[in-house]
Amino acid sequence: MSRVKFEMEFIFRASPGMLHQFITLPENLVRWFADGVDISDDVYTFTWEGSDEQARLLDDIEEERLRFKWEESGEEGEYFEFRMYKSDITRQTILEITDFCDDDEVKEQNDWWSTQIESLRLACGG
Repeated sequence: MSRVKFEMEFIFRASPGMLHQFITLPENLVRWFADGVDISDDVYTFTWEGSDEQARLLDDIEEERLRFKWEESGEEGEYFEFRMYKSDITRQTILEITDFCDDDEVKEQNDWWSTQIESLRLACGG
């Protein structure tokens, strides 16, 4: 089974700064992304239904981009990323998500991210 990269784009009324807080701070991440979040150095431990997964923060450009790599992922070059910016035309905030999955799981992963982003939208008011 081959792995594929996929990208999604979402529009928010919230500012890039607010979105950055909701994807970096544990108290905000538990409101939309995971059941529990713990950060030690640059390693985020996410808990879902009692199971832990760790991701290393590779890049954090405030109000612009966060890039993580799952510790358990053996795939070279894979990451998941949040990129946020203001549209020059509409002045709305665009949140782009980049992730990787097996080629037969793209729809499932798109659905999962869409659900999570709707929770994020409710949590941050945007």
